[in-house]
Amino acid sequence: MVSQVQKISVLVLSSALLAGCGFSGADIKNGIPDTRSDTEKPVPVNLDAYTSKKLDSVLEAKASSRNLDKGQMIDLISEKFLGTPYRANRLQGAEHTPEQLVIDFTGLDCFTYLDYVEALRKSTSRQTFVKNLIQTRYHDGDVDFLKRKHFFTDWAYSQTQNLADDITTQVSSNTVRVEKRFNERFNGKTYIPRLPVVKRSITYIPSRRVDNKVVSQLRTGDYIGIYASLPGVDVTHVGVFIMTDKGPVLRNASSRKENEKVVDSPFFEYVARKPGIVVFRAKG
Repeated sequence: MVSQVQKISVLVLSSALLAGCGFSGADIKNGIPDTRSDTEKPVPVNLDAYTSKKLDSVLEAKASSRNLDKGQMIDLISEKFLGTPYRANRLQGAEHTPEQLVIDFTGLDCFTYLDYVEALRKSTSRQTFVKNLIQTRYHDGDVDFLKRKHFFTDWAYSQTQNLADDITTQVSSNTVRVEKRFNERFNGKTYIPRLPVVKRSITYIPSRRVDNKVVSQLRTGDYIGIYASLPGVDVTHVGVFIMTDKGPVLRNASSRKENEKVVDSPFFEYVARKPGIVVFRAKG
């Protein structure tokens, strides 16, 4: 089992939105036509057979469930990935390695899971999914390692396009606010070379304050981040809040040895072992 420090390093160095396997470009044989304008940067896209079939099935399920609200749609999409194996370090790209657009449903980590769910929520076709994934994963829609949204809170505090609203303070009055310097280690060095250090405030609800009253303010489909007490990062894990007939759960790609797949974890039990939570709600 990796230590917490190792886990944090993997989280940041691999970006808060990890993934796997390649994706080689607007590939006609896989049903994604190349419709770029002359001014757009070419983005290779290539789907393996499993991912291709899974993508089509999720889009079909969406098409037959058009009347669902935002939260219900996130529930529907995220449920389609239950049981998918957990796999870390899936994105391809680094400081000196060209970034590749990765789409691979054969294995997920917690961040790529949310990445795909959010992009699928807005998509009606393979082509729109690719475009929405790029907008979800990268600042300014630029497929580049340094343009990845390396931190979960980039979803709500991007300088360009925000994917979600930070509703943590709306959910609870018992919050803690912390000033952090993202990408800065204990010793003043950075996790990711050349990525600027960003000063940002994070508000979280301590786990001891997460009770029935807090849960009553949450909605199915809310994105939950597990607050990181270490400097330089915002969260150590993410998932989707779902209210089920058996109670609240955190739907997440779990690296726990007893899971190692996408599961529904009992919400209170899971959160009780963590420092606290950050709550985002998808826009639109």
